[in-house]
Amino acid sequence: MTDFAAIDFETANECRSSVCSVGVVVVRGGEITDTFYSLIHPEPEYYKWFCQQVHGLCPEDTEGAPVFPYVWEKIEPLIEGLPLVAHNSMFDEGCLKEVFRVYQMDYPDYVFYDTLAASRRHFGRSLPDHQLHTVAAACGYDLTNHHHALADAEACAHIAIRLL
Repeated sequence: MTDFAAIDFETANECRSSVCSVGVVVVRGGEITDTFYSLIHPEPEYYKWFCQQVHGLCPEDTEGAPVFPYVWEKIEPLIEGLPLVAHNSMFDEGCLKEVFRVYQMDYPDYVFYDTLAASRRHFGRSLPDHQLHTVAAACGYDLTNHHHALADAEACAHIAIRLL
């Protein structure tokens, strides 16, 4: 696969609709051609301690951020006609579907591919685990800012270029 968009969401709490940041990396012809990152005002609007510990975002970071529909207006033209790729795509696809539902937006049935599943097929038991940073390193990519949505989307894009 040479044309796709890698996507990663971070959430504020246990609700998949609570996306608080998104990173998108557009790949065309096997090369990264565009990137997008935004903070998002989460819905529901509260942060769980655990989530904050994972990605480092807090209410002050997103209090003035746009709500999801305004962010998606910028992303949609970037990814038009492209399949989406995510590491553990069930999570990111679930976030996308849920936030579309919360804002009563029509979900366009995006096609998702999963680099986690691709890693398990490709590397099998040769890796200690199949976490994003482990797989990225096995694919020759140094993920230095893990759990920042754009950094994770970039790592996912590099994995997908190699494994998909």
